[in-house]
Amino acid sequence: MTTNVKRIALGVGASMLALGVSVGVYATGQNTHQDPNLFRPGGPGGRGRGGPGGLMGMLPMFGRQIGLTDVQHDQIKTVAESHKDEWKALADRERTARAALNDAVTADAIDEASIRQKSAEVAAVDADMAVARAHAHAEVFQILTSEQKAQVKKLQTEMRKHKGH
Repeated sequence: MTTNVKRIALGVGASMLALGVSVGVYATGQNTHQDPNLFRPGGPGGRGRGGPGGLMGMLPMFGRQIGLTDVQHDQIKTVAESHKDEWKALADRERTARAALNDAVTADAIDEASIRQKSAEVAAVDADMAVARAHAHAEVFQILTSEQKAQVKKLQTEMRKHKGH
């Protein structure tokens, strides 16, 4: 794997983690109808990229810490479900773009222009994913109380310190 591809992959992974921490609101403590696969692209049971939780990140870890109510959980579930098709399409686009880039990188003959074009296509998908995460983040943050928002920010800061960022 080339350095640029590794950087892109790490950047996407870090972005996914940041969303999970930023949004970090999946209820595990007060929710009576828990579904750990709720926020994965493709719906419950889906396998999204970016590790556990797909585009909604690591939500199951932080719901209890911020005291999410059942009503808030249901609202967040609605947000996740409203973006399900968009996230699936983005994941499909990304998979296709990364496969094309990998094919260009591992081709018998080096075609620098093709590699740069395929890299730009991966970057464009990553940008679209970042915008989608930002929209979901904004929607979820409107659901939270000011105390919960402050707690999420605190958790986000702690995760950054832990990760060395």
